Amino acid sequence: MESGPIGIFDSGYGGLTVFKEIQKHLPQYDYIYLGDNARVPYGTRSFDTVYEFTKECVFKLFELGCNLVILACNTASAKALRTIQQRDLPPGKKVLGVIRPTTEAVNQYTKTNKVGILATQGTVLSESYKIEIHKFHPEIEVFQHACPFWVPLVENNEIYSEGAHYFVQKDLESILSLSDGIDTLVLACTHYPLLLPIIEKYTPPGITLLSQGELVANSLEDYLQRHPEVTAASSKGGQLSFYTTDSAEDFEQKATIFFGREIKAAHIKV
Repeated sequence: MESGPIGIFDSGYGGLTVFKEIQKHLPQYDYIYLGDNARVPYGTRSFDTVYEFTKECVFKLFELGCNLVILACNTASAKALRTIQQRDLPPGKKVLGVIRPTTEAVNQYTKTNKVGILATQGTVLSESYKIEIHKFHPEIEVFQHACPFWVPLVENNEIYSEGAHYFVQKDLESILSLSDGIDTLVLACTHYPLLLPIIEKYTPPGITLLSQGELVANSLEDYLQRHPEVTAASSKGGQLSFYTTDSAEDFEQKATIFFGREIKAAHIKV
């Protein structure tokens, strides 16, 4: 099999926060990022729709030469990953998500075994975090809360607005009111790290905040070490390519906020 870039997929921009960490940890690989911005948001869509959209984008990345694709999107990981893995993968192709690396590691951070999940409505309703954490760590109690305003605040660059302060404080109070002992909060949406300064401001001392980027990057590094055949199928030239299903110009402007530096993007049809 010919080696090819590692594909990173997200419904929009949020996956760039995960990609940034992956690229920092593993700069030697080639990467292609694909954002399905024309059909965002995924969080409010049905399981079937998310599965179809995700599958189309994953197969587009396969077409572009990727042998390994990371779903850097919690909704796609929650609603589509397992079905794609079980039903759709061509020989030699692999797809991984962001939920498992996060849930596997969560026991390293909690002392009380009470963990809060802050996520979109779609991720909360899927129960994916509860199911996965319970599978790895049955002793951990999981409390979930949906934060419907956090993604629009980030996407509209309202990160430091009064509205951001209001909703972040309100949502943190809501999740922490579910149990006295919550000592770890998982930011289970790739947009949320951009709100971190405000989230930290309203999080009581002694509570650990977990962003997914670093956890996913560490997990991928470990995965590649354990699967030399996948490493061999991943090209190493340090090249980065960015594609969007919507306007490339818009994507380039907003991507800077998420990726932390300027990028060049191209429009693509899936």
